[in-house]
Amino acid sequence: MRTAEPAALRSSGGGPDRATFLELFFDLVYVFALTRISARAFEDLVLEGGQTGWSAVTGGGKTLLLLLALWGVWQGTAWTTSRYDPHHLWLQVIVITALISAMVMGVAIPRAFSHSGLLFATAYVVAQVTRPAILVLVLHKQQYRRLKLRMLITFCATGVLWLTGALLPVNARVVLWSTALLLEYLAARFGWPVPGLGRSTVSRWDIQGEHLAERYQQIFLVALGETILLAGLSFTRSPTSPGMVTAFAVALATSVLLWRIYVQRAGQILGEAVTRAAHPATIGRSAADTHLVMVIGVVATAIGYELVIEHPAGHNELPWLAVILGGPALFLAGRARFEYEVFGRVSPSRLVGIAALLLPVPLLVRLAPLVAAALAAVVLTAVAVADARRAWGRPPEQAATPF
Repeated sequence: MRTAEPAALRSSGGGPDRATFLELFFDLVYVFALTRISARAFEDLVLEGGQTGWSAVTGGGKTLLLLLALWGVWQGTAWTTSRYDPHHLWLQVIVITALISAMVMGVAIPRAFSHSGLLFATAYVVAQVTRPAILVLVLHKQQYRRLKLRMLITFCATGVLWLTGALLPVNARVVLWSTALLLEYLAARFGWPVPGLGRSTVSRWDIQGEHLAERYQQIFLVALGETILLAGLSFTRSPTSPGMVTAFAVALATSVLLWRIYVQRAGQILGEAVTRAAHPATIGRSAADTHLVMVIGVVATAIGYELVIEHPAGHNELPWLAVILGGPALFLAGRARFEYEVFGRVSPSRLVGIAALLLPVPLLVRLAPLVAAALAAVVLTAVAVADARRAWGRPPEQAATPF
């Protein structure tokens, strides 16, 4: 633990700078938080009578809103530990605060739009406000302090929306929370502009690229681990049948395929791509959006696991197909963009796979969910095989990022 030179910038040289144990501990909280996201979505789709039509859309939108808030806390923490020394005492305080806040948010997720709204909003605001507040106090260089001051002002302003929304009825709460998230996203996009204090150019931000790339790889593995956990829990809490056993096997195979497609090969060399980029922070910001899309796709796929394992021979509804097939399709869409970020191209197999998942949807309505899950596994297998064939007998492809 270091106390001298508070929150010094990381060095960009001297070899890879790995994630600390505390950062990995922080990630473990997200395994729990993502299971609460999945449980909330499953409750909307099944336990409360199975929502259809507009009810399913609004329920899914509210769950997505909570997931985006969780992502905001994780991403802000990951970027901070990739810019500043994570072994410093005050950086560890920031990570521990984010860890506790994320845990409280996870506990509040199932009833965030009823009696736990204030708990969720308070935990979120604490995580987002304390991070720049601490850095404003401990950073020595004025240009870094000005950035954190602008971030602090922004999060204090949006924090009013979060806390006010938590005290209002559901519809008003959704509007205020969505507005707050949108303002935070736009602020980050445009360099945290504040009247009188200017704005930053993101491409000039100093980051430890390999560390940030590793953090994105780790959060993807957290999401993938959540799919395994959810499939196992779904399979063990109900009496087994041949259909459930088959659905469980398909779920495990799908998780392995998601991992294989991610790592082959862009997922292995993201750190190399960030290091080679002319502007590492630019590709880092782009990779943030890409991994968010892939994580949402994986979480949706996990919700589909639960539906299929518990109702393998039921009848599909469009909301069910949206997670069973839409989840893998969204993952492939994010993976296509990820490939472009690392190699400057997109393999046709990604686009063909997305079409193969979405076009049969009208034919799969009213068929067994297990049929849709099997189709998703077959399509992902074809994409993985196409990746393996392209790499067979060739030297490992090197990063060629367009950034």
